[in-house]
Amino acid sequence: MAKTSKNVIVTGGASGIGFAIVKRFVASGAHVHVLEVNKENAEKNLSEFGDTVTFHPCDVSDPGQVRTVVDGIAAASPVDILINNAGIAHIGNVENTMPEDMDRLYSVNIKGVYNCMHCVIPHMKKNGGGVILNMASIASSVGILDRFAYSMTKGAVLTMTLSVAKDYLQHNIRCNCISPARIHTPFVDGFLKDNYPGKEDEIFDKLSKTQPIGRMGEPEEVAALAYFLCSDEASFLTGTDYPIDGGFIKLNGQ
Repeated sequence: MAKTSKNVIVTGGASGIGFAIVKRFVASGAHVHVLEVNKENAEKNLSEFGDTVTFHPCDVSDPGQVRTVVDGIAAASPVDILINNAGIAHIGNVENTMPEDMDRLYSVNIKGVYNCMHCVIPHMKKNGGGVILNMASIASSVGILDRFAYSMTKGAVLTMTLSVAKDYLQHNIRCNCISPARIHTPFVDGFLKDNYPGKEDEIFDKLSKTQPIGRMGEPEEVAALAYFLCSDEASFLTGTDYPIDGGFIKLNGQ
């Protein structure tokens, strides 16, 4: 892996895919700033990186908190890369999704991404460019059962990505997004334990087989794609969504 001295911001970087992304960038020599609302996860998981990772307690849905943290990071060193990974899930169709569910999903999955880009882009412009990578989902592109609010938010992430990529071409700012299918994270294990006690293995196998490739993805596989898309080797890539889905979008039902 090529070494880099990039200054990277990762939201929601204390667990799951975000943590794998942090680990990948640290291994490359980058300094990573993790914006994370879950202090317990951050203190437990990020301590292994020492001073190569800086934890910033931050609720990305709060524009004031995001502004304070981002401006502080940028004042110390130029921000090269922003990875908007923080997000929350919801299960439900349009009938059983309540207004408060919509507001909660919007505040983190849409407004959180907006807040971070809104605060980071002026610094990137001032510094001559940068890279933004947003975490979308296969739900941005295809219908997923009982994911009404979640799909709405991830569709917005996809279109925000396209808009930012178009608007900031002249400022040397690239913006792409990744659309994972099911990835085996601690969230999945917790979901199975809470909702299918005693049947965890059975349901895990069933969910794994919804990907044509026959398994869930691993966080490290998403991190590898994220690292490439943010690297100088990907300098010709912008304004595109990159599914990492085991064939889900194109091969299901064929």
